[in-house]
Amino acid sequence: MTALWPYLIPPSSHGDDSLCAVGAAGHRVTFADGSTALDADSGLWNVNLGYGNPRIAEAIAEAAQHASYLGAFRFENSYARRAAEDLLRVCGPGHYDRVLFSTGGGVANDAVMKLARIHHAAQGQPGRNLVVALRGSFHGLTFGGFALTGEDLGQRVYGVDQRLIRHVTPNDTAELGRLMAALGSQVAAVVVEPVVGTGTLPLDASFVAELVRLRDEHGFLLVADEVATGFGRTGSWFASESWPGLPDVLVTSKGLTNGACPAAALVMSHRVTRPLVEHDTMFAHAETQGATALACAAISATISEMERLDAVTAGRNVAAWLQQGLAELVERHPLATHLTGVGCFRTLHLTHPDGRALAGTDVADLVTRIRHAGAIVHPGPSGIQLVPSLTYSPAEVAELMTCVEEGLDSLLPAPSLAARS
Repeated sequence: MTALWPYLIPPSSHGDDSLCAVGAAGHRVTFADGSTALDADSGLWNVNLGYGNPRIAEAIAEAAQHASYLGAFRFENSYARRAAEDLLRVCGPGHYDRVLFSTGGGVANDAVMKLARIHHAAQGQPGRNLVVALRGSFHGLTFGGFALTGEDLGQRVYGVDQRLIRHVTPNDTAELGRLMAALGSQVAAVVVEPVVGTGTLPLDASFVAELVRLRDEHGFLLVADEVATGFGRTGSWFASESWPGLPDVLVTSKGLTNGACPAAALVMSHRVTRPLVEHDTMFAHAETQGATALACAAISATISEMERLDAVTAGRNVAAWLQQGLAELVERHPLATHLTGVGCFRTLHLTHPDGRALAGTDVADLVTRIRHAGAIVHPGPSGIQLVPSLTYSPAEVAELMTCVEEGLDSLLPAPSLAARS
């Protein structure tokens, strides 16, 4: 047994050395039982450049030695100023204006909902308090982010208040239009993942275009939750770059520090900040560990390393190798049905040998089998998610495909004696 209570693991599995990581380097993780595994989960979709990047580590060490704790609670610090400037540069300073730092995706989404409401209140519209998200979405497990999440993860059991939240079906423009026709004047913001993380479902271009049109018609804030899709994960710095109208707020986390420090950010457009500045409105959001020198040093170093390594281009290459390997697996393996997702953010959808869809316990068992074969993958709905780092080699992609196939093969019924003979 262990004194640690880890996240999302049943108590019966606490203290298991095969689940206790002791080190990581490159794209591999070592565990307390002596095993190693190729990480195709990029940590938790955040170690986009692989583990142990020395330049990021050195930047954090320098900040720890010379700045220790410098935050942004009623103060500023030079590390945060620089990180904000670096982030605006890669997001687009012509459209975006300011950066509010946070500590994680869920907390950042809490801040988004407050920001949207104060933005409208500052313009004399306090009745705009509804926030719309997508069914099947994931926006965190804090009370605000949990309320916004469109997947049923037990919100009622935990008493999460969803009275001011509405959910619509991804890519259903008719349903979205009906909601806006009825409630558009009350909607403060629409928050969407460009690729809905549960199932890695990309938003259709027509759905995004309608979101942009309705934003212009009704005046709500359009928020791109790019916690998972940012920093090269889908083939560009940010997936929303290609939208016909850029979002009013871009939320980023995960790849923001290459997983080295807890950090998130709300990148706010001129439209969002203008009324707050004009009315000298103080936004009531602050976090003790937000915008600290260590986290912001990691952000600046990560952006620098992304540029030095041309990681976005590298990620496109990895995505092409991954697409080829997965497509071939779907063609030849009886349990693989189809693929969803884009870039280095993919789901392989699967069935039982008898054709039934995989349940949650089945997926967990398969993830364990693939782990025993030598690779870490992420559970998804009726399948597995593959989220490799942008810096994988062709050999590592091939190794990953071998491990996945070995795990799938272990589910197939053993051939009978008659068939063997």
